[in-house]
Amino acid sequence: MRRFTASRDAATPDEIWLLEHPPVYTLGLNGDPRHLLEPSAIPLIRTDRGGQITWHGPGQLVAYALVDLRRRNLGIKRLVHGLEQAVIALLGHYGLSAEARPDAPGVYVGAAKISSVGLRVSRGCSYHGVSLNVNPDLTFFDRIDPCGYPGLTVTSLARLGVTAKAVELAPALSLAIMETLGYPSDALMPEVTTALPSPDSGDQ
Repeated sequence: MRRFTASRDAATPDEIWLLEHPPVYTLGLNGDPRHLLEPSAIPLIRTDRGGQITWHGPGQLVAYALVDLRRRNLGIKRLVHGLEQAVIALLGHYGLSAEARPDAPGVYVGAAKISSVGLRVSRGCSYHGVSLNVNPDLTFFDRIDPCGYPGLTVTSLARLGVTAKAVELAPALSLAIMETLGYPSDALMPEVTTALPSPDSGDQ
């Protein structure tokens, strides 16, 4: 992401990278490592995004938003809002009522956090992005103060009764991000399907 951002120019198209990480804890640029509550064989990597500590791993869908903010006339708050609203729209397809909170970035279902946002801006362009817990092993969050908040409950689509897999949700999340950030619908690569899995499809 850093290499892409450093090398892009005014004509470089924006990109959304979608993936699942191997298990890893990441700590924001100014994050406090004391939020890792116990030693772990899982690596702790300090990154240059904002925010505190979180976990990434299988079953969690990550979307990295590589956006030229100046070209799109976006501020960082508008980008964060757009990523949150994209996740909220996706959850709404499954009948889940979710919300963003002004005091704690991310998306919540009730009191439980299901999606985290962490970004970095360099040369007017963003990288890092948003993660969505689809069907991960949530016990990895028990070893940290998620996003720096002691006692914060973390949830997932699987825990809320949705059995879709991360790979199935990737095209729909990219489309939702594009819509909330104002990209034209025909900007999505033609080989990416926009069909959502039904609420009872797939397995955990």
